[in-house]
Amino acid sequence: MLELISLLLLGIFSGFMAGLLGVGGGLIIVPALLYLLAGDVEQSILMQTVIGTALATIVFTSLSSVWAHHRHGAIYWHYFIKLTPSILLGAFSGAMIAKYLSFGFLQIFFAIFEIIVALIMWFGISASRHADNLSRWTWVATGYVIGLISAIVGIGGGTMTTPFLTYNKVAIKNAIATSAATGLPIAIAGSIGFIVAGWHTNTENSLGFVHIEALLSIVLMSVIFAPFGAKVAHSVDNSQLKKFFAVFLVLLGVAVLSF
Repeated sequence: MLELISLLLLGIFSGFMAGLLGVGGGLIIVPALLYLLAGDVEQSILMQTVIGTALATIVFTSLSSVWAHHRHGAIYWHYFIKLTPSILLGAFSGAMIAKYLSFGFLQIFFAIFEIIVALIMWFGISASRHADNLSRWTWVATGYVIGLISAIVGIGGGTMTTPFLTYNKVAIKNAIATSAATGLPIAIAGSIGFIVAGWHTNTENSLGFVHIEALLSIVLMSVIFAPFGAKVAHSVDNSQLKKFFAVFLVLLGVAVLSF
């Protein structure tokens, strides 16, 4: 019962933050599930199961978050179209690669990745050109890298797409909304990849590297609270939102390293 309550609370918080920051919830779900599933899942496949489950929850959370941002007219769908094809390929590739990576490597990679992105956001590092002026191949390469790394660490891509767009002079609120949209194809391709990659580990409570009980518990609450997060995002000052995003990433990176 305590584990179920913890999973439901995780769904509430991750859903709200997904709507607020466009991060899909994986950044919160991965560190939390490391602790919550440690007693149910073998250590050798714990990180893969945590990541696969996080990606599966993002499929549902993203749908709720994207609809909320779309109603505010904040999603730049032309950027979504440019990124999505290569994101799908990268996400599936990442899921296949993660199968062969050790727990320690994934743990360190996830934490360092979050801290680096946080520094970029905090210091407001940006490019000299606007996103509208980027070449087609830049979008293709960027999409593949976002999909690849997002699937490996179990996130919806918001932690890469948002900094990428803000770096190229897209307003933070539009970057967050667009990132929420790109998180959906990443989550779909990535979760399918983790189900396929972990098919040999199936139990009565799992589908490949996806933990069914955790998935259903988190999704139940996250889809309800994601729209509230999106509503708050559109009422907060841009600079405050960027600073909060950066601090949030550092805290999560430290939490993963301390596991």
